[in-house]
Amino acid sequence: MRMLHRLSGRTHQVLTGVAALSRAGVFSGVETTEVVFAPIPESELAVYCATEEPLDKAGAYGIQGHAARWIPRIDGCYFNVMGLPIARTAMLIEEALAECGRRS
Repeated sequence: MRMLHRLSGRTHQVLTGVAALSRAGVFSGVETTEVVFAPIPESELAVYCATEEPLDKAGAYGIQGHAARWIPRIDGCYFNVMGLPIARTAMLIEEALAECGRRS
């Protein structure tokens, strides 16, 4: 509940580091997404925290769950907030594979 109080009415960043390793080396990057939270009414916060939804999540919310109602906007990759920035990961894998092909 304390974490969600801190996020309420504010914008925060979700950062995820991703790396692909190949014979050609390590290819890595960081995906950053800004998440805008509306103010969370105290009564809704109490009901939400009484469920199991916030218990196993960094930040105590899942953007794909009930907490989505408090997130009017994000700037960046939705999948980064969910857990894995798929496009960034695929790009790094492709870069690693291409570099391996150039070095063979």
